[in-house]
Amino acid sequence: MMLTVISPAKKLDYSSSGFANQHSQPAFLEHSKELLEGLKKLSPQDVCALMGLSDKLGALNYERFQEWSVPFDNDNAKPAVLAFKGDVYQGLSADTMSAEDLNWAQDHLRILSGLYGVLRPLDLMQPYRLEMGTKFATARGSDLYAFWDGIINKELNTLLSSPDSVLLNLASNEYFKAAKEKTISSRIVTPVFMDNKDGKYKIISFFAKKARGLMAGFIIKNKIKHVESIKAFDSDGYSFNDAMSEGDKWVFTRG
Repeated sequence: MMLTVISPAKKLDYSSSGFANQHSQPAFLEHSKELLEGLKKLSPQDVCALMGLSDKLGALNYERFQEWSVPFDNDNAKPAVLAFKGDVYQGLSADTMSAEDLNWAQDHLRILSGLYGVLRPLDLMQPYRLEMGTKFATARGSDLYAFWDGIINKELNTLLSSPDSVLLNLASNEYFKAAKEKTISSRIVTPVFMDNKDGKYKIISFFAKKARGLMAGFIIKNKIKHVESIKAFDSDGYSFNDAMSEGDKWVFTRG
């Protein structure tokens, strides 16, 4: 079993409908409801201060918190992998995937989330913005890492219970911190994407985010189950660089 994890995105798209006949419910909605009880008490100005947002974005997310309600259905929510539209999801291109691809992804891909904890690709999701690094205090502690402590890593370990399981970390540091790496029972492989700039290989954030999505899409479309097979990843000119790789930190370079 190889399980891939990615981060969510700030940019969302609820203007187009998703795959209406294919969806599931998030596993940790009861925890999300608990978070929303506190978030709904915030004023627009509080939301701005909490997340460092402009007045316009603060008002938008205040409204999202106020309107958030269960149950989720096709009228008020959208499958997560189709709702997120940031750099990672540009690379992933889930809207070009077949139903077979998305169903396969449902078993092999997870999205880490500050509000939903762990999402499957087809889990219905209402719009939100709540980054994992947000210092929003709850009864469980001073931030979201404390809130999700023992929940996200337990879920990942349950999915990675077979002896040969591998966790492929395509999430950002902010989100993977919530997985509590030292508590994960399986092998963890972390791809790193670098571009040649002025004769030196560097991580360029925009390109690296898109590459993480490209790799997730490559895995899904090729139904890759064994981690060694990702070394064949060649999207957008990237290739595995054995010389720069060290241990389970696998470097892919371009240019």
